[in-house]
Amino acid sequence: MTLNRRHILAAAAASPVLLAGCASQNLEGYASEKPVLDLARYFNGTIDAHGIFQDRSGQIVRRFTVVMVCTWTGDQGVLDEAFTYSDGTTQRRVWRLTRLADGRYTGTADDVIGEAKGQTRGNAFRWNYTLALPVDGKVYHVDLDDWMYLMDERVMLNRATMSKFGVRLGEITLSFTKRAP
Repeated sequence: MTLNRRHILAAAAASPVLLAGCASQNLEGYASEKPVLDLARYFNGTIDAHGIFQDRSGQIVRRFTVVMVCTWTGDQGVLDEAFTYSDGTTQRRVWRLTRLADGRYTGTADDVIGEAKGQTRGNAFRWNYTLALPVDGKVYHVDLDDWMYLMDERVMLNRATMSKFGVRLGEITLSFTKRAP
């Protein structure tokens, strides 16, 4: 086999892998999925969540629970999150959300740099923001590409990819369960 032919075969074999690495979800692909996610309806009341953070090798490096107390007044929502981590440490984040036209949302929180932006389609919500993340006495600004999927009226699944300068640092996986009223 000639060297040129080997290069062509290697390139052909690598192409699906390279293309898969460039592929990403399309929010419009969820437009017909049910149940339809209405953030103001789901994030209203008390919600319990259980989550993990996996580093880029897939190792679970942090487990946590969250109790969220959520309220809406018109197009303005407040999601008050109380985190408890497996090492006993706690954290609080208060999101202030604004519902805009066409399923779009913006949000702020004290540890979010600038404004978060998101949009719903069908049962899905995509949320992008930069988080000021404290690690060992330093604060790093990391980007989150956050996807939520409404499973039924009580359960929503959440998967977020954390990156810095386009390099994937890890993933966050959460399961939300809305308490009965």
